[in-house]
Amino acid sequence: MDEKFVANRITELRVKKNVSEYQMSLDLGKNKSYIQNISSGRSLPSMSQFLEICNYFNITPQQFFDEELHNLPLYQKANDLLKQLDDDDMMAVIPILNRLTTKK
Repeated sequence: MDEKFVANRITELRVKKNVSEYQMSLDLGKNKSYIQNISSGRSLPSMSQFLEICNYFNITPQQFFDEELHNLPLYQKANDLLKQLDDDDMMAVIPILNRLTTKK
């Protein structure tokens, strides 16, 4: 992971959320160029600001740094639905997931 990862990941998540740098900055209670400065690589968020950004996107820090997860809203929705299943239903879903993932 390089130093541009945080900037690129925030941009990726922001675009998927369909929100501008300006609007995200305001939503976070920061000055209007806050996210632009991060996205351009001029600054990095502090740890508390990073956690606020994760909360803004409704993701965990682990999900933020998982380079394999590029459609977090869909992943989160699927994860939320899976959490509602009982053991029998989960056992029924696992073969379907195995079949779908072996198609790749």
